[in-house]
Amino acid sequence: MVTEKETEMKLNESTRTKEIPIQSGSGWFPLMVCLAIPFVIGTMVYFTVIGAQASNGKPNLLLLIGAIALGLVWFTLMGGFFTLQPNEGRVLSLFGKYIGTERVSGFHFTNPFYSKTKISLRSRNFNTPKLKVNDLRGNPIEIGAVVVWRVNDTAEALFDVDNYEEFVNVQSESAVRNLASRYPYDQGEEGEITLRCSVDEVSLGLQQELQTRLATAGVVIEEARLIHLAYAPEIAHAMLRRQQAEAIIAARQKIVHGAVSMVEMALNDIADRKIIQLDDERKAQMISNLLVVLCSDSEAQPVINTGSLYS
Repeated sequence: MVTEKETEMKLNESTRTKEIPIQSGSGWFPLMVCLAIPFVIGTMVYFTVIGAQASNGKPNLLLLIGAIALGLVWFTLMGGFFTLQPNEGRVLSLFGKYIGTERVSGFHFTNPFYSKTKISLRSRNFNTPKLKVNDLRGNPIEIGAVVVWRVNDTAEALFDVDNYEEFVNVQSESAVRNLASRYPYDQGEEGEITLRCSVDEVSLGLQQELQTRLATAGVVIEEARLIHLAYAPEIAHAMLRRQQAEAIIAARQKIVHGAVSMVEMALNDIADRKIIQLDDERKAQMISNLLVVLCSDSEAQPVINTGSLYS
């Protein structure tokens, strides 16, 4: 059973214009012909004038009409020349009908009545403006991206969308907005993709979404990457304080974990070397003192005991 989505996809495929490669002729030989035509026209006009003088002002009408007709032919033929640089194409159409696309660089000549639209096939950059959107958790953020794209199918770019450059700009901004709403800014759950920490995954997702959106315009996305990512100004200060607090907590956890390991190592070393026998109370006091020394932000001030161990 054919679903509605499959039917829509087939309909879109059937209405899309596919590029037809075409090879036009070299323009050098027609150029030599066009350069010779003015001399022929001049010769015909000259003999027309000479004939009129010889026949008492009666010119040779056939020769004159032939010169005028040849001039019109020359004027028409001059419209068939065009040049192409590397990574450029010419879309040829005749009275609204698509004929084909010439991609070979050089000097060409084709039907003078063809409409010849030049289109660049080079890679282009587009920087989206800084967009203010909400991330997956509803936090307002600012986000921007750079998109590297090029035209792959000239027929689709010219005939399937109204303005392919504007189409790329609008769809890029829409894709960036949609991307930002699908992921949190940072501090996701374990294994969760975030905008700040999962740069490669997010960029790949943006590129794939853009390619899907711009396929109808004959455009290929070569790269898409975030170039600006920040909290919106109204919450930036609060989020900075939260990040600082989280950083302090993470640092404290690491310090405490290291201090506990060092205390355990010290107690085991004392016991193994049989330096002194400590009861549970003295072990607790020693652990407390060591943790204060190791975890304190400032230097510890020791208290020297001049009495016995238990005084």
